[in-house]
Amino acid sequence: MTDRSGSQWLSTPRTSRLPGLRMDPDALGRFTEGVARFFGTGRYLAIQTLLVVGWILLNVYAVRFRWDPYPFILLNLAFSTQAAYAAPLILLAQNRQENRDRVSLDEDRRRAAQTKADTEYLARELASLRLALGEVPTRDYLHHELERVRELLEALRPEPELPAEVPAPRHSGRPI
Repeated sequence: MTDRSGSQWLSTPRTSRLPGLRMDPDALGRFTEGVARFFGTGRYLAIQTLLVVGWILLNVYAVRFRWDPYPFILLNLAFSTQAAYAAPLILLAQNRQENRDRVSLDEDRRRAAQTKADTEYLARELASLRLALGEVPTRDYLHHELERVRELLEALRPEPELPAEVPAPRHSGRPI
């Protein structure tokens, strides 16, 4: 908010006039995970071992190139600097992994709850179908009942009387 003179209110903080370092947190996170992954490999250990052995050999036997004599203070300083950067990078990578694990766990819980609800619904539906099917007659039951009805109908039907023999018509000899 500005007043008529163009100055800002005292309650509104000013943004920094210095150019800020803008980093993508996701890019920094991917970088730290890559470094942490590399620190945990055999390749890193082999490279570091070769560098340390080379450093010591050059400082002990190459008199002309001695830049770090025997207690190897500069080598210790390099290790300390490396550890000072490696620890936070590894912690950043672990935090990102923890966040991913938390999101994954929440998603798994949501899916498990949905699966449980679906399973309970299907169990109730199956139970209601079983109850409904318990009242539905089976094919054998229907066949048996229909056979009984047929027998009862046959028993109730009067037997047809046989007609007495009707004499054959006599032909009178007159033309028809």
